[in-house]
Amino acid sequence: MNTKRFLFAALGAVCSFAFLQAQVRTEQTFEKGWKFTREDNAEFSGPAYNDSKWQNVTVPHDWAIYGPFSINNDKQEMAITQDGQTEAMEHAGRTGGLPFVGTGWYRLNFDASGFEKGKKATLIFDGAMSHARVYVNGQEAGYWPYGYNSFYVDATPYLKPGERNELAVRLENERESSRWYPGAGLYRNVHLVINEDAHIPTWGTYATTPVVTGKYAKVSLKTSLVSPEGANKDNYRIVTQIKDKNGKVVATGENKLSVFDNTLFEQEFAVANPELWSPETPVLYAAESKVYEGNTLKDEYTTRFGIRTLEIIPDKGFFLNGKLTKFKGVCNHHDLGPLGGAVNDAAIRRQIRILKDMGCNAIRTSHNMPAPELVRACDEMGMMLMVESFDEWKAAKMANGYHKIFDEWADKDLTNLIRHYRNNPSVVMWCIGNEVPDQWSGSRGPKLSRMLQ
Repeated sequence: MNTKRFLFAALGAVCSFAFLQAQVRTEQTFEKGWKFTREDNAEFSGPAYNDSKWQNVTVPHDWAIYGPFSINNDKQEMAITQDGQTEAMEHAGRTGGLPFVGTGWYRLNFDASGFEKGKKATLIFDGAMSHARVYVNGQEAGYWPYGYNSFYVDATPYLKPGERNELAVRLENERESSRWYPGAGLYRNVHLVINEDAHIPTWGTYATTPVVTGKYAKVSLKTSLVSPEGANKDNYRIVTQIKDKNGKVVATGENKLSVFDNTLFEQEFAVANPELWSPETPVLYAAESKVYEGNTLKDEYTTRFGIRTLEIIPDKGFFLNGKLTKFKGVCNHHDLGPLGGAVNDAAIRRQIRILKDMGCNAIRTSHNMPAPELVRACDEMGMMLMVESFDEWKAAKMANGYHKIFDEWADKDLTNLIRHYRNNPSVVMWCIGNEVPDQWSGSRGPKLSRMLQ
């Protein structure tokens, strides 16, 4: 009996050790427990503020779909030049008659599981509409104005290990900021990622397939590494397995970092008899990477990608995997009917099924960055994407449109967009703007276009 008890204890210790080893990266998605108000007060950011009388909500949450509907919501006095109007006149209902204009606050009391001294914490917002100010335990941790883009905030200096923590987010939608219904609030998911001191940063991998033939494909994987200041780069190595759609390992590789690699692992793989991604065969592969410092596991990261080739040939067209492919597409706004802007995976997949049933193979994300759920669904279900960025450059269409932040934020927004979705095989084209008046403004339009490209 003692022998059995000892064996069970030993087995339990081994399992516990394996579990601890596997927890070098943890992620929470904050859905429940949020408090919400449409009032506005600077005191709302304080960790000791009593929010017990606020509304209980679940995120993703769109505050405006609860109404009341009114033609006075976001009534706009302007000339719609796209419609040939030359004088300002009153317009109502362009944004659906929904009360999205104004300010909203969200607060969440949470446990930062696994966070302790020496670890790193990142808050990732898939989208927050808009002018998001993020407070952690009463201190402002970050700001991001563009409500359609995903962004992340370093929460490490503000979290309290072993204690409950307070997250507060202030959002504000300005009047005359959109030509369509933009949504309101924390309408996409919020995540907390806890890492070791050495780790792969947010969107820190880049997978490409530079050579694709019927017999093999070459896969290039570049992986960034964040490590403590003064750390010896020679101590770090990466081990990666490429797995097919069934989870079978089809290629492996191990690389060691050096002081000459500029904190970037570069790996090359050969995959025999590759299955190519297309709308008809949306086959996905996964690169599962582990980063070690010596023999100590520091991070695990999975990069999903597809093997496919893209080519645009003048006077011939667009070729996917060497085959002439016609875009049979739609311009699709991000809202989901009565659900408003709040992202919903089932509703997104329902839309894609309907579109595929009617013969579509492509979506243009009109006129902004899409939700991660849409891109992931298009990867899995076989829908090509043209990912749009923003509706304005420096010239205004709306009094409070993107032109107000273009100079400071266009580069940052495009950087986040491309790093976020550069590995997704459904993304076959990037868009730098929609119907921008700048394109006719002398030398400014070409220069802006060149810069954004």
